[in-house]
Amino acid sequence: QLQASGGGSVQAGGSLRLSCSASRRTFTNNGVGWFRQAPGKEREFVAAMTWSGRNTYYEDSVKGRFACSRNNTKNTVYLQLNSLKPEDTAVYYCATGASVWSHKHIASKYTSWGQGTQFTVSS
Repeated sequence: QLQASGGGSVQAGGSLRLSCSASRRTFTNNGVGWFRQAPGKEREFVAAMTWSGRNTYYEDSVKGRFACSRNNTKNTVYLQLNSLKPEDTAVYYCATGASVWSHKHIASKYTSWGQGTQFTVSS
């Protein structure tokens, strides 16, 4: 239901924007979360945004570098990643679900997931 895109390769300090598209029904009234999974590590929370886009929340290591946004007309959410570091290398997933905001950092609370998009940050 969710289609993620925007991965690739980038040098440290560079920027990238990930996109996540879905049907309007999938996103309506649902918060959206971004998670990532680096090789050999567990999936971890990165960022989340409410349906309206008015509220966002970021994991400490990405605060000030990553930014969520959404275009509800296009049924697409975005994760802008700036000042990238090699440790940001991972597969990034978007996810959505109803009433996730209270547990936005918990992956199991999300009911729909994108397939993941990979990018690598080289030093």
